[in-house]
Amino acid sequence: RAMCSGRLQTALLGAGYFVYLLVGAAVFQALERTAEKQEKRAAAQMKEAFLQNFTQLTVAEMEQFMQNLIEAIQNGVYPVGNESQYEESNWDFSNSFFFAGTVVSTIGYGTLHPKTAGGQIFCVFFALFGIPLNIVFLHRVGKMLSLLCKKLGKFLYEKGMRKKKIKFLTLLFFLATGILVFLCLPSVFFQITEGWSYSEGIYFAFITLSTIGFGDYVVGKQSDRKYFSYYRVLVAIWILFGLAWIALLFNL
Repeated sequence: RAMCSGRLQTALLGAGYFVYLLVGAAVFQALERTAEKQEKRAAAQMKEAFLQNFTQLTVAEMEQFMQNLIEAIQNGVYPVGNESQYEESNWDFSNSFFFAGTVVSTIGYGTLHPKTAGGQIFCVFFALFGIPLNIVFLHRVGKMLSLLCKKLGKFLYEKGMRKKKIKFLTLLFFLATGILVFLCLPSVFFQITEGWSYSEGIYFAFITLSTIGFGDYVVGKQSDRKYFSYYRVLVAIWILFGLAWIALLFNL
């Protein structure tokens, strides 16, 4: 009965956690998408004006253009390609869910961030409650995985193995399995999807799961590549379970 109760609590916590991320993604999308469209329209007009008059620009006007271009890129607007690319939003649901996940996990790449006053205020409260919820969720998942470790240890003990050796082999097993599942295999996936080298995929995976999050490599940001729908949602889920694996290692 206690075991069933624990599983039910874990299931409810997991469901509540994902609902929290889904609601957060929907709110961020609603608050930021319109402002982003205006920024993209302004960037397109700036680019058009530059292409029409670039031979007549003064040094001061050129400097102003460069400053506006830098600000646009910092805000996630890349004025390259044709007009159809401006219709693709950084705040579609997939990107918004990915952003919500990076907020509660405290990774914070910095390449996508709310720019409206409403989005920034909401982000404060979303993180205020989301970060503790994320810690509780990871602790619970880590605890559930620890039970698997105990079952594995009990099985090995019944086979006549010593406790110290069991502890070492259990840690080694989950360490090796986690490295394979959360670092090695995803890096192949990133290599294919993003066009990175395998070493860059490993680097991105480690920097992400360690929550360092430099932001020099971020998935789904290359304008010349086509990504499948909900690609960043899958990456966000990988991040969450990867963090749970790290929580398990701390428990062990």
